[in-house]
Amino acid sequence: MDWAPLLISLRTATCATVITFFLGIFAAHKVRALRGGVLWIVDGLFTLPLVLPPTVAGFFLLLLFGKNGLLGKLLSQIGIQIIFKWPATVIAAIVIAFPLMYRSTKAAFEQIDQNLVYAARTLGMSEIKIFWKVIMPLALPGVISGGILAFARALGEFGATLMIAGNIPKVTQTIPVAIYMATQGNDMEKAMLWVAIIVIISFGVVFFMNYLPIRKRRFGKSKVRRGKR
Repeated sequence: MDWAPLLISLRTATCATVITFFLGIFAAHKVRALRGGVLWIVDGLFTLPLVLPPTVAGFFLLLLFGKNGLLGKLLSQIGIQIIFKWPATVIAAIVIAFPLMYRSTKAAFEQIDQNLVYAARTLGMSEIKIFWKVIMPLALPGVISGGILAFARALGEFGATLMIAGNIPKVTQTIPVAIYMATQGNDMEKAMLWVAIIVIISFGVVFFMNYLPIRKRRFGKSKVRRGKR
């Protein structure tokens, strides 16, 4: 049994989640300052990969990073090729997972009591300090949940990955691609094995996301009890 798809999927999902985590926080923070039609347009563009078929997102990436694409031409001039290379799997996972991170973080920011932000401003805190000392600690549970969902989505990405990364064993063949190829080759045992593996990992991720709030509540109650003593 070749375990390369598992390693490639985990490495791809991890890299994509780290990048998406910071991009989602940055985008959600900047969007909060927008108003009116600009807000709707930007928010719609950031959310669009969530509702588009992944193959459509992969098609746009193929146009962008292909030989005749804008970025593809620039990168080829310095000897860098993205299409059908491992970085292509990361880019596809970032594009597809980003909306989940962005929406979760944006929702967490919107639930913060703005009176706390106003109070911090009256105390003379800079906007950077307010963001890191007030906004982020309050929004952290939602931000972490967004990161976990982004990881799960990046792990299961298939359509866009197949479009720009293809199916190259030990290079770009992730678990979803391996399942598709095994099914096409009528190797149902291998397909079932990969399905079982990705279901177990995905369920573990969701379980961890649901367990975090419970652990936080229990930890808070224990602190209150110790304080009463």
